[in-house]
Amino acid sequence: MENINAKIQVSKQKLKSLPIRKIVPNIVTMLAVCAGVTSIRYSMSGSFSKAVICIFLAAFFDMLDGRVARMLKGSTKFGAELDSLSDFVSFGVAPAILMYKWTLFDFPKFGWFFCLLFAICMAMRLARFNTMLEEEPMEPYWQNFFVGVPAPAAAALGILPVMLSFELEECEILRSNWLCSILFFVVAMLMISRIPTISTKHMKIPTYMVAPVFIVVVFVATLVLSQPWTVLSSLTILYALIIPLGIMRFLKAKKTYRTKI
Repeated sequence: MENINAKIQVSKQKLKSLPIRKIVPNIVTMLAVCAGVTSIRYSMSGSFSKAVICIFLAAFFDMLDGRVARMLKGSTKFGAELDSLSDFVSFGVAPAILMYKWTLFDFPKFGWFFCLLFAICMAMRLARFNTMLEEEPMEPYWQNFFVGVPAPAAAALGILPVMLSFELEECEILRSNWLCSILFFVVAMLMISRIPTISTKHMKIPTYMVAPVFIVVVFVATLVLSQPWTVLSSLTILYALIIPLGIMRFLKAKKTYRTKI
């Protein structure tokens, strides 16, 4: 009985104060949730460009929260679960609503099915990701790769026709129900597949390359501000093109690892 009371007292003390380093990453995650929900609002009102911007804002905050958590050593189980819920809203539900309101509402019976499929596959991907964190560590050659297409990239690929339409307004094929439905289906399958895709989490940059990388980042940021849809569409297409390259790099890393064993 005394042990139970002692544990209760310890729990109460933990609840009374929480280090700021554990709160900051969760605040960033909540900003991602806000961006995702706001994207849904803009999609419902027909402001599609603002809806797309909010999805990319959510992607920026999603990239930021993990790095902030690692930098401050503030990773928590609560934060991990909150991050998954944020990803589902911002990269599963928001793109599905956007595509439905943009064109798939005019695709009787099938339009909503593909939107549901996209959101469901996003939920399955995130559930698998959380499960894998609790399982035994994967082989070393998986270190620089994701299993399947990650959530933010999948959202960008799914809404690619919308971004292209802002620059190519006269291209009616971009609003083709079949094109958007097939794209949603393919991206949904890529999310839940075991295809290795390149991850930059553990990549290291040589010292002599730091300055050029900064210059490139500033250059790309400037282009995004001046020509957002052209740059974002191009980056999304580029990501799609390097998926086969990631598979080849993975197979090479896997072969090298097994040869050493």
